[in-house]
Amino acid sequence: MMTYKEELVVVTGGTGVLGSTMAAHMLAGGAKVAILGRNEEVGLSLVSDWKAKGYIARFEKTDVLQEAEVEASITNIQKDWGSISLLVNAAGGNKPGATIQPAQAFSDLGIQDFDEVVQLNLSGTVIPSKVCLRHMVAAGKGHIINISSMAAERPLTRVVGYGAAKAAINNFSRWLAVECAQKYGEQIRINAIAPGFFVTEQNKTLLLNSDGSPTARGMKILEHTPFKRFGRPEELLSTLDWLCHPGSSFITGVVVPVDGGFSAFAGV
Repeated sequence: MMTYKEELVVVTGGTGVLGSTMAAHMLAGGAKVAILGRNEEVGLSLVSDWKAKGYIARFEKTDVLQEAEVEASITNIQKDWGSISLLVNAAGGNKPGATIQPAQAFSDLGIQDFDEVVQLNLSGTVIPSKVCLRHMVAAGKGHIINISSMAAERPLTRVVGYGAAKAAINNFSRWLAVECAQKYGEQIRINAIAPGFFVTEQNKTLLLNSDGSPTARGMKILEHTPFKRFGRPEELLSTLDWLCHPGSSFITGVVVPVDGGFSAFAGV
């Protein structure tokens, strides 16, 4: 395991399956980790478990779409711990109204739900990045890792809002990487990880039946995934380690797929 000693990490969406797995991994590597999220019950429970293991962790109840809340949380964290060195933007999600089901037409799209999904995924990445980056620039170093999706690279049926938002995250990650490199130098890097299909609380019923077998949509995904299985959250960790390792100091503006070959497979 890579050492995260001396790292002060913020993970948005840290109460979710992927965010909490990454947070726990970095804690085990020696980091101080603050998770930001809206689910106070889950957040406090996670932090309690981590503290019982001797880790330095905290939960800040935060809506990532409210810049003032994000600013207050980051200020509190830095007041107690010092300068943030790593931000992982794992907040995101979807809504039924921002999808188009097989029996629907595009004209049935709920534009309010579409806007909310774009806001949650895209603005929910832009706002924490904006707030944390200001502090990173002042400290002269920092790294932001955004969580994208296969829906960004390969447009998927149904998830029009989510796919559009994640595609925008890819573009934003690359844009911000160039912006920071040109204005602040190589000590501030921006990268992204694009997971394939991992079972989370949000997509569980879409991918799996109650008996654990794949749904019809889950089967389609597996048929187009050369590894023929869904990913395990811990399989994101080596990519996280690689992007955070000093040896990746010449890497910025990349979106790394962790997808069992999904993005490489043409279906034939």
